[in-house]
Amino acid sequence: MAFCFRHRKSRIGQAKQKRIRIQKLIERFRLFSYLCILIPKFNLVNKIDLQSVFDTFNQFNILIIGDVMIDSYMWGKVNRISPEAPVPIIMSTKQENRLGGAANVALNVQALGAKPILCSVVGKDTRSRTFFSLLKKRKLSSEGIVEDENRKTTLKTRIIADNQHLLRVDEEIDEMLAKDTESRFIHHILSILAGQKIHAIIFEDYDKGCITPKVIHSVVEYANKNDIPSLVDPKKRNFMEYQNVTLFKPNFKELVEGSKIDIPKGDFKGIHEASKLLHHKLSAKYIFVTLSELGVFISNQDFYKTIPAEIRDIADVSGAGDTLIGTASLCLAAGLEPEVIAILSNLAGGQVCEKVGVVPVNKEQLLKEALEKYF
Repeated sequence: MAFCFRHRKSRIGQAKQKRIRIQKLIERFRLFSYLCILIPKFNLVNKIDLQSVFDTFNQFNILIIGDVMIDSYMWGKVNRISPEAPVPIIMSTKQENRLGGAANVALNVQALGAKPILCSVVGKDTRSRTFFSLLKKRKLSSEGIVEDENRKTTLKTRIIADNQHLLRVDEEIDEMLAKDTESRFIHHILSILAGQKIHAIIFEDYDKGCITPKVIHSVVEYANKNDIPSLVDPKKRNFMEYQNVTLFKPNFKELVEGSKIDIPKGDFKGIHEASKLLHHKLSAKYIFVTLSELGVFISNQDFYKTIPAEIRDIADVSGAGDTLIGTASLCLAAGLEPEVIAILSNLAGGQVCEKVGVVPVNKEQLLKEALEKYF
C-alpha cells in the first residue's frame, strides 16, 4: 500500500512539473510574440537599387556645423607605482593626434563618398595649427573654419596602458561664442551655403559653445527656405532650440531628459509617446533615437519603426553616433524612406563599434552587409 501511495505521489509530481514546463513555454511564446510586434523585421524592405543609391552619395555636398576637437592618444606601459602618490607611472611608447567631434562626422561623410564642408570655430593657438594640419592630411577643406584668438582649440587626451583606458584629460572652453565671433561665424556659414549646392546640413553639437541658438535659427531658416534637409545630433543646452529641422537624433537618455517622461529603455510605445511630444515641440519631421544595444527607433509622429541591433563583437563605441548621423545625412539627401535611413545608419554605427578607436565607416563593408541582411 505504501508503494502504491509513493508511486501515485510520483505521478502527481511529474504531472505538476509538466504543467510548469508548458506554462513556461506559453510565457516564452507570448514574450516572443510581443517582441515580434514591437521589433518588426525588415528583411522585406521594398526593393531598391542600393548600389545606385551608394553611387549617388559621391555627388553630395554635406555641410557640417559643430564643435571640432583634437583626439590625442598616448599609449604606454605601466611598470611601477609612483613614490609620490598611489598612481601608476606610464612609460609612453606612442602618441597620436586624430580629428574628433564634428570633424569625425566629416570623416564619415567623406568615407561614404560625399564632400564634407566642416564649419566650426577654433582658437588661434598652437593646437589650431595641429588641427589644420590634420585636416590637410585627411584631405578635408578648411574653408568653413573660423579662428578666434579668445578661444582654445579643444584637446582631449586619452592615456592608454596595457589596453586599458586609464585617464582622459580635456582642455577646452565651453562658453558660448562671443557676439562678434557669432556674427562672423553665421555670415561665414551663410556665404558658403549661398556659394555652392549643399544637399544636407548636419548640426553636430558637443556642447562646447560653437553652436548657439542664433546660429541654429539662422541656418535652419535658410535651409527651410531653400529645401535643404537638416539633421541634428543634440546636447542638453540647445536641446529645444532646434525648431523645424528635418531629422532630430537624440540618444535614449537625451530623449528622456528632453521630454521629461520617465520610460524604460525597451518600452517602444513609451518611446513613441515621448517622440510625439518632441515632434509637437520641435516641429521636426523625423525623430531618430539611438538605443545602443536595442538598436534604433525612427518616427514621423504618426508611425514608428524600430530596427534591432546586430549581434557584434564590440571593441569600442566611441564615434558611433558620428557615423550614424553622417550616414543618415546622405540617406536623407538621397530621398530614402525613413526605415531605410534607420537600417543603413544602424548598420554603419554598429560596424565602427567592432573597431578599436574612433574610425570612420567602410562604404564597401556597409553596402555588403546591407545587401546580405535587408535588401
